[in-house]
Amino acid sequence: MTPRLCRGGSWRPPRHNPCVQNFLMNFMNNSIRWCLLILLFACFSSACLAEELDPRRWAHLPIDTNFFGTGYAYTDANIAFDPVLKIVDGQMELHTWAAQYIRTFTLLEKSARVDLLQGYQEGRWSGLLDGVPTTVKRSGWSDTFLRFAINLYGAPPLQGKEYAAYRAATEVETIVGAGLSVQLPTGEYLDDKLINLGTNRFTFRPQIGVVHTRGNWTVETTGIVALYSANNDFFNGMKLEQDPLYILNGHLIYTFRPGTWAGASAGYDYGGKSTVDGVSKDDRKQDRVWALSFGFPVSRHLGIKMAYINSRTQEATGIDSETYTIGASVFW
Repeated sequence: MTPRLCRGGSWRPPRHNPCVQNFLMNFMNNSIRWCLLILLFACFSSACLAEELDPRRWAHLPIDTNFFGTGYAYTDANIAFDPVLKIVDGQMELHTWAAQYIRTFTLLEKSARVDLLQGYQEGRWSGLLDGVPTTVKRSGWSDTFLRFAINLYGAPPLQGKEYAAYRAATEVETIVGAGLSVQLPTGEYLDDKLINLGTNRFTFRPQIGVVHTRGNWTVETTGIVALYSANNDFFNGMKLEQDPLYILNGHLIYTFRPGTWAGASAGYDYGGKSTVDGVSKDDRKQDRVWALSFGFPVSRHLGIKMAYINSRTQEATGIDSETYTIGASVFW
């Protein structure tokens, strides 16, 4: 392009082309909204697991016993975004295959247990950005979960015939337990991607639970605080930090006969607001969750469990999800 000259021979820059300006502005706005879309998807995908709405986690188990379980979960979710982002019809489909190992033992003359959980996931996140369909897919290993729990009151450490006799003779019982769950940063993670199956950080969940059984009925409640370490490689070197998330859930369980039971559960979480490079995000979590579950034995050492979990956000933006699970477990 030939430079333009003003009067007197001075150079004058060419006038800006309004079409080019509009293109660049639209491109930048769409890029920013697309990044926010992926960021919100990444945060919401982990919210499906926040409640840990699992009944019978404080159940009295025989010591020196091994449990192994495997299962499948399907999660379908709708995501509501801030209207200014012009992102609509946000959806997520997540398939999870998981394996769990539990070992019970005696510690300080109390019954205790240690759990190891590992999952493999395939997920699809989609939405409309200014009417244009966008899709992201991921598959790989999820983070590894380790949990230690000890029954501080009730549930004496017994095994074999002593355990069977105690369970048959106990009509009224109260158990108080404490535990710590640790989520390890072992899942699939790419620091140049905003959606990942792994979190690239540690999460510590101290918890305390109370169980009261009277006849065939059991009431169980658990309080949890999720504490997050920083992710220093969140996206291209950015730093992600998150406030604690407070979780409370309860379960009402009816036992028809040993090994056969049905449960209704409800939970609530609050907090978990995140900060990226020191900038606070408007993404506080506040969810209400309810679930129905049913377990029954197939043989003396094999059991089946099925559950339905429904989650609804109480914020203007958030996730509404439905999860269906089925699993089998053996012990020896």
